[in-house]
Amino acid sequence: MDPAKLAKLQAAAAANRIGGKGTVRRKIVRKAKPSAAQDDKKLQGALKKLNVQPIPGVEEVNMFQEDGNVLHFTAPKVHAAVSANTFAIYGTGHVKELTELVPGILNQLGPDSLASLRKLAESYQAIQQGQQRGGNAPEEEDDDDVPDLVENFDVEADAKASLD
Repeated sequence: MDPAKLAKLQAAAAANRIGGKGTVRRKIVRKAKPSAAQDDKKLQGALKKLNVQPIPGVEEVNMFQEDGNVLHFTAPKVHAAVSANTFAIYGTGHVKELTELVPGILNQLGPDSLASLRKLAESYQAIQQGQQRGGNAPEEEDDDDVPDLVENFDVEADAKASLD
């Protein structure tokens, strides 16, 4: 038999062999990673084990984040297992700033959120006062650190180049 052909066959056989010398040659089957639908089915199974019950009549859900933003769900489906202290919220959430939702969520704010709302109101008032002062005063702002341009440097550079 041709040695090149023999080496080629041995390499192909070694690629398909999983075990040692006497084992049966088997193909390696690679499984695809689970998709989001499979993860959702697993989550549904876990929630079913907790015996979650749907909560009807929920119009919106707001989750307050530490950075002051709000994760807002409009008309979500809410399921709860109170015994396990577990709530499942289905729907698309949108990250919004606290200012966008202020009139409707005042009764939902806790002590931490009220503090951030106070800071927000103070900063808003400071911005308003700054705009009112800016409208009355000339447009000279705090640029005392930056000197005014007195000379034209391009002309000086051209004159220096012509002397050389």
